[in-house]
Amino acid sequence: MTIETFKKEITEAVRTYEKFVVCLDKTPEDFGAALGSLMQKAIKAYESRGPNMRHGIALDKQVTIILSQSDGPRPLCGIYFNLHSPYKKNALPQTVKPLTETIGEGPQQSED
Repeated sequence: MTIETFKKEITEAVRTYEKFVVCLDKTPEDFGAALGSLMQKAIKAYESRGPNMRHGIALDKQVTIILSQSDGPRPLCGIYFNLHSPYKKNALPQTVKPLTETIGEGPQQSED
């Protein structure tokens, strides 16, 4: 099994990427090269999987490739675009505790 085995899926993913996906990290050419590298990793993971495992998976921040065992000689291939934003703000660290205020019992009365 080689990258050429999944040429149709790769071509369709690159076409979709060029048309619909906005990515600040990769040009379409860089995406095509990354897809080839990920496909090699997914093939290697698929071919070296354990006896009870059915998938080979490879991913980066933009795309996930899954090769799944099928009844035919060729595994099924899924190429998924990951939703990721470089503008997403990180959550507060676990060491930060929320600020809480104690509210008095009942309404306060002013002394005139």
